[in-house]
Amino acid sequence: MAKAIVAYESKYGNTKLAAEIIVEGMNQVSGTGAMLTELNDVDLTQIGEFDIVLVGSPNHMGGATRSIRKFIDKLGELKLENKQTAVFDTYLGGDFEKAVKKMEKQIGEKAPGLKLISPGLSIRVDGMKGPITDGELPKCKEFGIRIATLMKE
Repeated sequence: MAKAIVAYESKYGNTKLAAEIIVEGMNQVSGTGAMLTELNDVDLTQIGEFDIVLVGSPNHMGGATRSIRKFIDKLGELKLENKQTAVFDTYLGGDFEKAVKKMEKQIGEKAPGLKLISPGLSIRVDGMKGPITDGELPKCKEFGIRIATLMKE
């Protein structure tokens, strides 16, 4: 079975909800199992047991949160060759894909052993505290299904 970990940070619950729906989509694909974990609960010693590491962050001033950036740096210290990754963010206003692009760039620089399996996903929220904009949650499920399908190939 292909195993995934989805690690996220969420201030108002929007990124958590997106992560939950992504995991739901991944777990619909037979032969894959996805585990959801809040960033502070990630055990770095167990990351190597997973085939793919998904990282989710709210867009914080045009990029990922400081904790997510530190987490990506720590991934670079692990032996993750032949492992895969993908990222997602939640954003407000005009910051579409800003955090995603910065996370992808940071992974490429700090954790080059991780192979980007798919372009990242940006999910729009209405207002600083949300909720997630109507029509965005189905994108999360589709993203999860796509990632899980690609994992098995």
